Amino acid sequence: MNLSSIKTPSEQIAQELYQLVYQLYPICRSITGNGVRNTLKIISEHIPLSVHEVPTNTQVFDWTVPKEWNIKAAYIKNSQGQKVVDFANSNLHVVNYSIPVHQKLSLPELKAHLFTLVDYPNWIPYRTSYYKETWGFCLSHNQYLELNDQEYEVFIDSSLEPGHLSYGEYYIPGDSSDEVLISCHVCHPSLCNDNLSGIAIATFIAKYLSQTTPKYSYRFLWIPGTIGSITWLALNEAKVNHIKHGLVLTCLGDSGNFTYKKSRRGDTEIDKVAAYVLRNSKQDYKIRDFFPYGYDERQYCSPGFNLAVGCLMRSPHGSFPEYHTSADDLNFVQPQYLAESFFQCRSILDILNNNHIYYNQNPKCEPQLGRRGLYQQDSRLNLMAILWVLNLSDGQHTLLDIAERSGMSFDVIKYAADTLLAHELLTSKKN
Repeated sequence: MNLSSIKTPSEQIAQELYQLVYQLYPICRSITGNGVRNTLKIISEHIPLSVHEVPTNTQVFDWTVPKEWNIKAAYIKNSQGQKVVDFANSNLHVVNYSIPVHQKLSLPELKAHLFTLVDYPNWIPYRTSYYKETWGFCLSHNQYLELNDQEYEVFIDSSLEPGHLSYGEYYIPGDSSDEVLISCHVCHPSLCNDNLSGIAIATFIAKYLSQTTPKYSYRFLWIPGTIGSITWLALNEAKVNHIKHGLVLTCLGDSGNFTYKKSRRGDTEIDKVAAYVLRNSKQDYKIRDFFPYGYDERQYCSPGFNLAVGCLMRSPHGSFPEYHTSADDLNFVQPQYLAESFFQCRSILDILNNNHIYYNQNPKCEPQLGRRGLYQQDSRLNLMAILWVLNLSDGQHTLLDIAERSGMSFDVIKYAADTLLAHELLTSKKN
């Protein structure tokens, strides 16, 4: 046996996550269209995804589902017939949602439709025009500087017409009808950190949870940003009351420190669990208060819903120069960082799933532990953990509360609680 070929669980999940990012990278996605459908089809190879199609012009609160956009080809040719910008080389070259166009323009006329990054002259910016019918090209600033004063042919073979908004959903039933929502956006084209990393981690977290029997039910959403969450909330208001906790996953493949953005309420159980996991990760981290900008957490946390949904990231949007540029590529995200993010997310959900409240069956003084063999500790059983759990199992404290109060790890407290349950010294219900 070649021992060098044996992968640890961390190495295995790292490669699987990166492989999914790699597979999805070439697809030109948008808030609607075949790029989203193709992405959802690939995700469905890992989990049994339900794909929903919402027709154009569907009213969703103050918004309307837009026309569907698809693109086949686009280029700018110089007067010698050479393609100086070609969509085939990068799907960021075309402003997302550009209307079809085929005409000849002078250089000054063309420049009104061009976008570059002066500070990063080798990178292509990512631009969109979802709700204003126009067209444009994005190119590196170095390409821009090479354009001479001549006539150019511009061609965008796209369609913008009535169709559908597509999103994917996966529901895992648990012991309770109370739900945990996991949401990520699928509308960005070839951008790896924002947000192929979130897509991949959500997919493999769903795969992991499908092999367990969770306390909560789980609802996973792969949706176009903003309009997708608005659409889901508008069409599923009857289900919203079941959502007790939630995470938006994004920007999880880079080398930055972890960042957690709290829910609007700021003191929810998911906020406390996420902060605890990051604090005990032995890495630098940041906890941000909620603010009404960012990703879909701002829709789930809008005042009419006010759900307990936070956002888990590494480097937040806009805090790294590669954000929304061609530099957010397959080199910018790395397998080991994807794996770290997967395990951090899994830790949050595992603690959430096991964060029970118990009642001490012998609340008047300590029970006699010796005759139950609870002083004969195994390597995992800690006497002080037993005493802390017994003392604070009054129906008012969760296991996480006890872990934080005692300064012990959640796993040690959980093992003590399980042991006490087995000896009928705890119950989950008040007598």
